[in-house]
Amino acid sequence: MEKLVYRQIESESELELFLDRFRNFVGVRLPSIYAKNSKVVGVFLHEKMVGGYMLVTKPEFRSLMFIPDSIKNANSFFGLNQYEMMEVNGLWISPALKCPKMQLNVWFHLIKDIFVSRKKNVLLMRDLRNKTMERLFNMANPTPLYQGAPMLLVGDKSHDEIQVSYTSRWSIVLNSYKYWKELKNRQKRARDYATQRDQVRHLKQPGAKYT
Repeated sequence: MEKLVYRQIESESELELFLDRFRNFVGVRLPSIYAKNSKVVGVFLHEKMVGGYMLVTKPEFRSLMFIPDSIKNANSFFGLNQYEMMEVNGLWISPALKCPKMQLNVWFHLIKDIFVSRKKNVLLMRDLRNKTMERLFNMANPTPLYQGAPMLLVGDKSHDEIQVSYTSRWSIVLNSYKYWKELKNRQKRARDYATQRDQVRHLKQPGAKYT
């Protein structure tokens, strides 16, 4: 398997590239200043950026800013110490990573970074169009906080609809078997697809017979 390289992005040019690539997948560009105050990790294959994620380890968190005050006032979670929280944002994986093992490698690298942050609560926010983040939601067993239109200032532009949840770093680690199960399922689907493709090619050959 070809080797993936993980690198924390610090230069302004690579950071802008990361934000542009994320926008290509989701349709929303995260603010540059927000990214500069976060840990942004790029995933590279043959020196080309093919994925990445952003870890925000101190307030204010973009995910919580988007939740209406009426929801915050009704949920005791919002009274907890935000310095014991972190946020996962900007997660994307390029279709160029077709190999399930490579995709799993990205997931486990993300899990490792989340765990070593030693934050008690992990905030997860996704645009409903972000299927990569949806997979993390499904495998992290989070508690929902809000789903709906983001609360924005006049003139701001962002996601049409968001989903915000939280979980713990331990919950993410203990549910890591789901990532392994997902890998096995994807490998099986890939093998089945390859078998069907080979059968179709065989039948298209002159003189081929059905069996």
